[in-house]
Amino acid sequence: MGTDDLFSKRKAKSAKQLARKKASRASYDRVLIVCEGSKTEPNYFCGLINDLEINSANVEIDGDCDSSPGRIVEYAKRLYTAEKKTGDGYDKVFCVFDKDSHQSYDTALRSIQALSPNGVFIAINSVPCFEFWLLLHYVFTTKPFMADGKGSSCASVIVELKKYLADYEKGDNDIYAEVAGQTEQAIAYSKRVLAQAEESNTDNPSTLLHVLVEFLQNIKIIKDV
Repeated sequence: MGTDDLFSKRKAKSAKQLARKKASRASYDRVLIVCEGSKTEPNYFCGLINDLEINSANVEIDGDCDSSPGRIVEYAKRLYTAEKKTGDGYDKVFCVFDKDSHQSYDTALRSIQALSPNGVFIAINSVPCFEFWLLLHYVFTTKPFMADGKGSSCASVIVELKKYLADYEKGDNDIYAEVAGQTEQAIAYSKRVLAQAEESNTDNPSTLLHVLVEFLQNIKIIKDV
């Protein structure tokens, strides 16, 4: 199913529905998280939001988009514009996607940087993929992950991840619960990896997922990333 079909299924809210939804939300930011994955990433963020006791009416997670980074950005823009027209727009829009072998990756990053209002749209990109964030819950590594004859660069990450999380499979409903105890370690490792990647003028490996996780951890007390 294409993103046009998915978007058209989001029915317009009536004034009564909109008022009811506004009343059910807490006073902090309203956030949209558009994910590349339809299960793994949404399952992780749903678990995180429940654990942090964030009002679910404040955070919408959408994993129904095409996995192309470029399409994710376009889809997020359309959702943002549609909600803004109702008078009930999002304060932040996070686009969560992987580099892996996507041809539109660099274009998606540039598009987000150029979007307005400034600071609303935020790229949460991982190189090679989301599973690198999961791996950082267990080990600090700056080893590049490359595609080989047996699979993609992301497949290489999953092989490494399974040394610590043997039963991991994409779409795991309980993925957050399985790694939650090491969240602070993952944040610290992710920041270290990113700093070293920037010093070495590389992006493999790296992830910005710590930015989104910390934002959600602090959503009740801060207004900006």
